[in-house]
Amino acid sequence: MISDINQLIEKVLIDEDTLNLRIRKLSSYINDYYKDEDTLIMVGILKGSVIFMSELAKHVKIDCNLEFMAVSSYDGTESTGNVKILKDLDVDIKDKNVLLVEDIIDTGYTLNKLKSNLEKRDPKEVRIITLLDKPERRVTEIKPDWYGFKIPNEFVVGFGLDYSQKYRNLPFIGVLKSSVYESDNK
Repeated sequence: MISDINQLIEKVLIDEDTLNLRIRKLSSYINDYYKDEDTLIMVGILKGSVIFMSELAKHVKIDCNLEFMAVSSYDGTESTGNVKILKDLDVDIKDKNVLLVEDIIDTGYTLNKLKSNLEKRDPKEVRIITLLDKPERRVTEIKPDWYGFKIPNEFVVGFGLDYSQKYRNLPFIGVLKSSVYESDNK
């Protein structure tokens, strides 16, 4: 059980209703873009994208396969830039439309390397959709094709995003109080 949320969350950045409305809008973009395609492979990046991808997929009107990859590139609150694939795709993506589904693009290291890896597998195309875009922290040239919200450089949790595997189940995006993670780094 999540103890007193007010001791953990500095503020709610994006509430549940706003998230759901935006996800429906994003799904309409996906439906329009892929309307003439037979199928789409949605690739969720575990674990953070699961809630976003689930909500998005409920509103996608074309046939889609849901696939997952697990990668590791973070140490605490910072990206190391060293991307390791822990779980790869279970399907061949050659000549297929691939939509990478991410919870947040921060530095861009992980997604840049992952997209490059997938493009070497000869898909028809690889596009990116992310719930949150934090361009202020970007150190690579990667940009999402679609994004839910641009956010400031604050540490956020909820709706799939975590801190030390906690707080993913919050139904909103909240800014985590720095005292929560600073105490862990001492």
